[in-house]
Amino acid sequence: MRGKQMKTVLITGCSSGIGQHVALGLQQRGYNVLATARKQADVEVLQQQGLNAAQLDLDSSESIQQAMAWVKREIEHASAGELYGLFNNGAYGQPGAIEDLSRNVLRQQLETNLLGWHELTCAVLPLMRHQGYGRIIQNSSVLGLITLRFRGAYNTSKFALEGYTDTLRQELDGTGIYVSLIEPGPVTSKFRVNAFKAFQDNIDIKASPFRSTYEKVEARLANDQDSDDIFTLGPESVLKKVLHALESKRPKPRYYVTFPTYLFGYLRRILPTRLLDLILLKVSRSEHK
Repeated sequence: MRGKQMKTVLITGCSSGIGQHVALGLQQRGYNVLATARKQADVEVLQQQGLNAAQLDLDSSESIQQAMAWVKREIEHASAGELYGLFNNGAYGQPGAIEDLSRNVLRQQLETNLLGWHELTCAVLPLMRHQGYGRIIQNSSVLGLITLRFRGAYNTSKFALEGYTDTLRQELDGTGIYVSLIEPGPVTSKFRVNAFKAFQDNIDIKASPFRSTYEKVEARLANDQDSDDIFTLGPESVLKKVLHALESKRPKPRYYVTFPTYLFGYLRRILPTRLLDLILLKVSRSEHK
């Protein structure tokens, strides 16, 4: 394998949080980072930070195609001329009870968090197959392992991603292309701010049977400060796992990051469903007091 400084990695969702931190961290370690974000204004900020960046909207096939044309031009100019890694990270959370989600709202969650990732991954795979190796890293969630109330759309997208990625890993066995899932749990980012906007835009609070709970959810989401929970880690915790997935000769299928992910990953394997439900309901209700 060529030296680390020759490896090109494409990253989505770099406007803030995990994506931006991983992009900057990999660049500092000598990777040729191709950073992307949905909004042009965010792309310009990334460029000001010294990153090679371009626009990529996961909801748009045209945008994905344009971004891939840019990727191919960039790797042609790079000394290695290859795309070593893809870190699928761009996503958002749509709060709301299942029965308050319209078909279009749920579809939009899946478009961004799953179907856009699928289209981009399928565009990258021929490059990796041609060179005979590569790394695909999917940023999932503890909510791809267990569920919490009022996160049904996000739970659905991440559970689907888990099954999708497990299948992809099996199908790519023996190709030299390794596929890994990152399971972050609570990590400081702008996730709460974006979720609050999605909640306000798409949920009719007054018409919902959960109105009183939603009012508490609003109060929690309106606090745009990162959680001070002792289990919340910084984005550098994810960077550490991404580095292992990129650099290990045999990367892990899954990387747990925070204590809640380790805990619930274990509990879901050993507890009967009803008992796990009781625990998760208690966790959810404690959030909305």
